[in-house]
Amino acid sequence: MAAGLVISAPASGVGKTTLTLALARAWRNRGLNVQCFKSGPDYIDPAFHAAATGRASVNVDSWAMDRGGIAHLVSRGADADVVLAEGSMGLFDGVAARGVSGTGATADIAEMLGWPVVLVIDPSGQAQTAAAIAAGLRDYRAGVRLAGVVLNRVASPRHEDLVRRALDDAGIAVFGALPRHAEISLPKRHLGLVQAEEQAEIGKLIDEAARFVAEHVDLDAVLRFAASWSPQPAANGLNVMPPGQRIALARDAAFSFVYPHMLEAWRGAGAEILPFSPLADEAPDASADVCWLPGGYPELHAGKIAANARFRSGLRAFAETRPVHGECGGYMVLGAALTDADGISHEMAGLLGLETSFAKRRMHLGYRLAELAAPIPGHQVGARLRGHEFHYSTILAQPDTPLAVVHDATGAVIAETGSRRGHATGTFFHLIAEDR
Repeated sequence: MAAGLVISAPASGVGKTTLTLALARAWRNRGLNVQCFKSGPDYIDPAFHAAATGRASVNVDSWAMDRGGIAHLVSRGADADVVLAEGSMGLFDGVAARGVSGTGATADIAEMLGWPVVLVIDPSGQAQTAAAIAAGLRDYRAGVRLAGVVLNRVASPRHEDLVRRALDDAGIAVFGALPRHAEISLPKRHLGLVQAEEQAEIGKLIDEAARFVAEHVDLDAVLRFAASWSPQPAANGLNVMPPGQRIALARDAAFSFVYPHMLEAWRGAGAEILPFSPLADEAPDASADVCWLPGGYPELHAGKIAANARFRSGLRAFAETRPVHGECGGYMVLGAALTDADGISHEMAGLLGLETSFAKRRMHLGYRLAELAAPIPGHQVGARLRGHEFHYSTILAQPDTPLAVVHDATGAVIAETGSRRGHATGTFFHLIAEDR
């Protein structure tokens, strides 16, 4: 039976990911099997979890997934000693309107699975007020249990003492206090952390974080507060169908935002995934029956993509007879042109008329519910697809036939409809699951 915990915080940027990685590696170093999950639609953190634990991590999302799908995904923790779910944003932060089984808040997952929450609290610029915040989070919602807190970025022993005393008065356990330590800071860029696969020293960084946290946090006390958990039988998995039998998948530093549960579902249904690298000027495998370009960072590599003639000509030839689909960054590359941060326009594949600019930056962020007006690989006309959009690029032109009617989480219609032309389709959202 595993020990289940949720790692959360009052807000983003407090240190959830670093603590999750450090705890996972520290317990793994003690010989325990650790399974991680990511609450919410973040497609970067699961790769860090895998680097820390040696086990694949997947997203669990209460807005896009039903309880059966979530139960199916977390059942992979059945053979683990410790199961950690890393939250997103603040503990209760979700969208205004309920989705399939919740609002997307980390608290939904904590309540659904019965796992207590370890709060990461950054008391910078405050002292006793940190205890008031922790107490407010503890009492905000019945059904969500607080195990205790880990203090992060504590300024001094006196500062730590003031906060600890206040938390003790509030009846809240303090598992440890971390002083500032630059050596365990994870580098960031505009869409979040620099990806784990791009960091050659990620293993050393996680080892240092584990050493540091083991020195300052009572790991045994944290485990004592964890919930004994064994997975409940899942009536069904996620409603995710493979886009084809043999899938040519763009996969490199420019095309890397793929939800792990999607790839697992494709393989579980018998599909074969054939990765290729546009940055290495590779074309999709000619034996594939569909090509899928996921999101990533094409705006950082636009010049190289434009210069890679073999990739672009091979993609065009593939699309003459077989479907090609792009998500977010992949959608941008299927378009006519991409303007980089310096204002330089680069020719893309031209399978769609989409023109985008990273020079004119505006954040697009949120859940998306799309009803397809035309099929995409793996999904028919009328299918209701749930996904998530997060990018800073601006549409300059979107002249092709709209692919779908797309709503945000409040039900408002949005302009990013996706596009279709011939065998090519694309969306700005990343698909999580189809409604049943």
